[in-house]
Amino acid sequence: MSDLPVNSRLTIPEAELVLAASRSSGPGGQHVNKTDTRIQVRWNVRESAVLSDNQRQRLLEKLSTRVTEAGDLLVACETHRSQRRNRDEALQRLAALVREALVPPRPRKKTRPSKASRERRLQDKKQRSQIKQNRGKVKE
Repeated sequence: MSDLPVNSRLTIPEAELVLAASRSSGPGGQHVNKTDTRIQVRWNVRESAVLSDNQRQRLLEKLSTRVTEAGDLLVACETHRSQRRNRDEALQRLAALVREALVPPRPRKKTRPSKASRERRLQDKKQRSQIKQNRGKVKE
């Protein structure tokens, strides 16, 4: 295994990644009962030396549901019967997650509703009001 390139400006060093193998569920016959093919990749976002403070904060916010209290980002893969293929896919998933989370949000452009849309909205409100008024008790 070597360093994991995320994008042109960020590469996660091999030393910061922790790989663990365990038994996988799913197909495989007898093979699945005696080999550890499931791979879990663990990367500590809080203590990573390659991230700037802004990048760290953005990752912790965007991936808050996937990061543990200790700051570890966990990615597991057990789709393949081969440990090597699962390791490669788990590393690619980790890179993709980090790459997507580091994309800064596009700034919102302030817009105003058009005159026609405001008039349509008011007409709809009047029509809805009329429908509700007609639901009243019938006077005899």
